[in-house]
Amino acid sequence: MLGYMQLKTLAEKMALNRLSDKTRLFLVYFLSFCFIALNSYLIYKEFYWGAAIPLFLIIAWFFLFAFDKIILLIIFLTPLSVELLNLELNAGISLPVEPLMLGALVLFFLKVLFDHRYDRKVLKHSVSVFIIAGLIWMFITTLTSQIFLVSAKAFLSRLWFVIPMYFVGIMLFKDYRNIKKFFWLYAIPLLIVIGYTTLRHYTYGFGEKAGTWVMKPFYNDHTAYGAVMSMFIPVFLGFSLLRNYKPWIRFAAFLVAMIMVMALIFSYSRAAWLSVVVASGVFIIIIFRIKFRWLLISAIVLISVFFTFRFEIIDHLSKNKQDSSADFVEHVQSIANISSDASNLERINRWQSAIRMFKERPVFGFGAGTYQFLYAPYQRSKERTIISTNFGDVGNAHSEYIGPMAESGLLGMLTFVALAIAVIYTGLNVYKRSDIREIRIISLSVTLGLITYLTHGFLNNFLDTEKLSVPFWGFTAIIVALHLYHFQKPESRIPVKTKE
Repeated sequence: MLGYMQLKTLAEKMALNRLSDKTRLFLVYFLSFCFIALNSYLIYKEFYWGAAIPLFLIIAWFFLFAFDKIILLIIFLTPLSVELLNLELNAGISLPVEPLMLGALVLFFLKVLFDHRYDRKVLKHSVSVFIIAGLIWMFITTLTSQIFLVSAKAFLSRLWFVIPMYFVGIMLFKDYRNIKKFFWLYAIPLLIVIGYTTLRHYTYGFGEKAGTWVMKPFYNDHTAYGAVMSMFIPVFLGFSLLRNYKPWIRFAAFLVAMIMVMALIFSYSRAAWLSVVVASGVFIIIIFRIKFRWLLISAIVLISVFFTFRFEIIDHLSKNKQDSSADFVEHVQSIANISSDASNLERINRWQSAIRMFKERPVFGFGAGTYQFLYAPYQRSKERTIISTNFGDVGNAHSEYIGPMAESGLLGMLTFVALAIAVIYTGLNVYKRSDIREIRIISLSVTLGLITYLTHGFLNNFLDTEKLSVPFWGFTAIIVALHLYHFQKPESRIPVKTKE
């Protein structure tokens, strides 16, 4: 039985079909004349946004009748989005992606409210449970926040990142073809950004200092730029191994991976380099099926050696004076410089400040998004560096694990750690149990991509930006979609084509 909205839509279509061709033509000319007249008046009043009215109408149509296309559009536009800052409010919005995400968030809640339909299997999945728990706790700590408006904006932005890319994303990825679309739709504009960045970097001789900002305005920071590369490299290397793809597609995927490797190298992001090394180590462990007990024994030995020789190790690290450099070997050596490298020392300063904040408010924290505005008094003069600041304008806690401790207390950190464990376990479970080679390769590639970000998360945090939130939550949604819909019941999947 049709509902009221369906009946209304059907009636409107029937009424439109009864109109004669002459009447339809008149309506087209009349509406076009009204738009031209209105836009001419707005231009006369020096308001130029009227020209975008048709674009807004087209987007509104897609929101109402082709919601999946909006999600795909968000994915495509993310690498090209640009942040507009309001310096007076110390707040910004990324255009055009974040308004689209906000619209997707509102429409999702309206659909669920009126249709009362959403796959319960998704809500019961362990990954979803930890995501929902994290959101609930983030909402609670928003209510207890030291700066309510900042936390409310941070909570709202987290919602418009998670809901469209994870909860709507899983429904999108029920169609297996959309998983591949996700990767290519993000990669194609990312290649444009890489070309733009590389060209600018070339004009500065590929110097290390220039490498930290030449990707602006598309990426605010070379570490975020490097983090994205490290996430997608395993995916496109995985694509190049899929035998059921045509050779030219496999070659294109390998070429994309190599371009990203080049971009990663010239990002001079040591954290991104380290994350790829860790993911490579995990890959070796998985491929060679190294037993867990050997990993546990190795970890115990390494920890024992560290505590036995901790004073000697710290003394050796304190003698490392190698700062960041355009020389790759020297740049790698600077990772362990905790005596003079300003970037490393500032991270330690931020972490120490976050830990002191956590000790003061261990349960609820200071509120989501508030760290950068409140950490200044928790700095110690002996820990401050030449790049330290008191004005909350140079980033946050530089950790996806320590930052939530200061902002949302112990539970804030534990929910994220639990989420990380759940999604990695799910991805490896799909890889081990699926009997479909393509699913195994994609699940492993995406899991390794997530591992790069989760490793990177020890040294930086970018989930408050769309640049990393879209791939992170999208990758997470892909893992869950593969687990729920594509490896247990092959007949429920859209068949994998033998040639593309």
